[in-house]
Amino acid sequence: MKIKIFSTILIITLALFSLSFLFSSASANPLSQQPTGSIATVTGTASGPLATVKFGMEEQVNVRAGPNTTYATIGVLLPGQSVPALGRTSGGGWVMIEYIGVPGNIGWVWSNYIDLSPGDLPIKEPPPEPTPVVTQTIDPTLAAQFIVQPNATRLPTFTPAPTIEVPKFEEVGASGFGSLPMGLVILVLIFLGVLVGVVSFIQPR
Repeated sequence: MKIKIFSTILIITLALFSLSFLFSSASANPLSQQPTGSIATVTGTASGPLATVKFGMEEQVNVRAGPNTTYATIGVLLPGQSVPALGRTSGGGWVMIEYIGVPGNIGWVWSNYIDLSPGDLPIKEPPPEPTPVVTQTIDPTLAAQFIVQPNATRLPTFTPAPTIEVPKFEEVGASGFGSLPMGLVILVLIFLGVLVGVVSFIQPR
């Protein structure tokens, strides 16, 4: 009987000790609670017109510091990207946009590359055009080294060709017949031959 009572007391003591240990652990290491409130996000809506890069553009669009290609490129916009439109040039060829991260947070894009949402854009004055860092000048001494003066040469003079002498031939009479012409001699010989032939034909055989 005593052993049974002792066992019951021991079990109750162990149970109480276990419960006290659990409560002490829970109070020492409380579970971290997740915040139930919503986390604030940075969102905003443009109050004016938007400039959206056309989706048909195959490459990115340059953002320049002013409304001209002489200004430096300060960034790029990708096809489909939208930014707030702040103004335009007097001719409407360039549009001023809000471009965060550059001096003044302002840039310029060519109007043919973007689509504008409905809204009026005020005319903005462009910034001063940039001046070239180095003014290119021509050194006259250096340029003179590449100027070649042609040497004066005497033009060839015309020399007439020597006169061609035409040789003259003298008529020479036929040898053996004196001063008789060769044609007359030939005619006489032909006549004699014909005469001899006729005589030989007439004689009886």
